[in-house]
Amino acid sequence: MPFNMLILGASYGSLLATKLLMAGHDVTLVCLPEEADLINAEGTRVRLPVRGESEPVVLDSRDLPGKLRAVTPGAIDPADYDLVGLAMQEPQYGAPAVKALLAKVGRAGVPCMSIMNMPPLPYLRRIPGIDAGELESCFTDASVWSEIEPAHMTLCSPDPQAFRPPEERPNVLQVTLPTNFKVARFDADEPTSMLRQMQQDIEAIRYDVGGRSIELPVKLKVHESIFVPLAKWAMLLTGNYRCVTPEGARSIKDAVHGDPAQSREVYDWVREVCVALGASPEDLVPFEKYANAAQGLVRPSSAARALYAGAANIERVDRVVQILARQKGMNHPVVDRTVELVDAQLEENRRKAAA
Repeated sequence: MPFNMLILGASYGSLLATKLLMAGHDVTLVCLPEEADLINAEGTRVRLPVRGESEPVVLDSRDLPGKLRAVTPGAIDPADYDLVGLAMQEPQYGAPAVKALLAKVGRAGVPCMSIMNMPPLPYLRRIPGIDAGELESCFTDASVWSEIEPAHMTLCSPDPQAFRPPEERPNVLQVTLPTNFKVARFDADEPTSMLRQMQQDIEAIRYDVGGRSIELPVKLKVHESIFVPLAKWAMLLTGNYRCVTPEGARSIKDAVHGDPAQSREVYDWVREVCVALGASPEDLVPFEKYANAAQGLVRPSSAARALYAGAANIERVDRVVQILARQKGMNHPVVDRTVELVDAQLEENRRKAAA
């Protein structure tokens, strides 16, 4: 039986949506009015690199078994859906219409799966032995999460890398690193079984390329440990946030490989923080695997690009890690310096916006 999924965010969300559509599930994307009109008229396109193919495979939503539609936040009843996916940048949830939709999601008790870099506050509350209240300052508006119970929230590590090519229309997504989505189970068995069914359905997909039936990358992998998605934290602190420098933005590749020894030190320290929180080393990703993947990440991170484009708010995983580390009696000078640089640039952006 196909599931009916609601995904907030039509950019990165279109990647997960495409995999679900290929598996025969139905998806509704929540987005801006002009995006909704375009997607409803022309569908979405996801360009997916496939090993052994010289050109990316282009997945057109109109040709897939599942049904896709797009709506604006006010035109939806979340109670009509089996699962809600959260695929916007964290500051976007503070927009009045999106905030109102999240409150409706919480009151309806629909299970939520986040594919944000920034773990939603209800998910962080699932980590035992921390002061989650101290993390509220890391969010643009922590009150947007107040209606959602921790038991109804899970986190899916957004390991696949993708972006909207600036020269293309906004219904096109280019995947640059086709890795897997790693999702932690829910507290309850029923929504977890839905995730496991989605995993099986996506793994069963075969796609015709040049007369050959092949598997496509980017799968959904369900894990028992709530700490598995936190493996992304070491990558973000080593690469994405260290794209921020006093001289401006640099690529993730340069952030990681400009000083490999320091990068390894930061990466391993964040892993130690995750272990102190309760993660098993097996939940996490070795530095070598990430460093190899970073060789192909030749653009600055989205956080760095937004910061130097004047954003007043960005996702602050750097501060989440810093605060949780301090709760465990840990700190690292490079991480502290990174947080200071981001804080300073945000302050400058807000000052200019207010002038």
